[in-house]
Amino acid sequence: MSLISQQAALEAYLTDEDALPSDVLLEQVRSSTALSALEGLKIYHNAYRARLLAVLQEDFPALHHWMGEESFEQLALAYIAAWPPRHFSIRWLGEKLSEFIGCYVAEPQLSPMRELTKLEWAFTLAFDAQDAEALSLETMCSFSAEDWISLRVALTPSVRWLQLQYNTLELWKAAKSGDLLPAITPLSANQDCLVWRHDLVCQYRSLEPEEASALRFFVVGGSFAELCELLFPEHAEQAPLQAATWLRQWVSDGMLMWGG
Repeated sequence: MSLISQQAALEAYLTDEDALPSDVLLEQVRSSTALSALEGLKIYHNAYRARLLAVLQEDFPALHHWMGEESFEQLALAYIAAWPPRHFSIRWLGEKLSEFIGCYVAEPQLSPMRELTKLEWAFTLAFDAQDAEALSLETMCSFSAEDWISLRVALTPSVRWLQLQYNTLELWKAAKSGDLLPAITPLSANQDCLVWRHDLVCQYRSLEPEEASALRFFVVGGSFAELCELLFPEHAEQAPLQAATWLRQWVSDGMLMWGG
């Protein structure tokens, strides 16, 4: 058996939950006085799933805590069977978990479970996102009047913007701290939540509707002057101050960079 054929046979055995190794594969594996070839292969078969299960537990700790050990393991093994790793990096293993949950769980658990999964995956994506030079407060201090008027920004690549329909943040925070989990309840209105990486640490915070609307307008191409105009009906002559206050917060958070 060629090396490629041997690798393919081993992969087929490891990725099939109920498979037995082929006779040809067994012939290629040496036994020992302690283990037969079949027993040795079974160890790899079990270790493969155990490693994937551990990765999902690490990437979705709040979901794991919420569901409990047994239920989470059942979900994870069903997901691994349906979506075995398709990338050379194991960090992409959980990419389709929120999608898979739609086939595995029914309402009323489905929507809050999927939302929690998306929130946790956002942290993974934020941590691994491409580096970019964020706009700094020091740079802002050197702005001329013309710089302020024409300023345009964009979100850094690590920013993930979610709209939450449930008290998912409270559930996530309780799970992370090991506290008693709150009951899942729908919010009176959707909550804008940002997840991003700053100084190698993942950050998050929710936005009030007005701030969320202002930031969304600003990062899709509006200039600072246009942002002030947008805020004028509500804030009148205080519009530039409100815009500058929010901008200072966004820059301090490390979520903005120069935009085109």
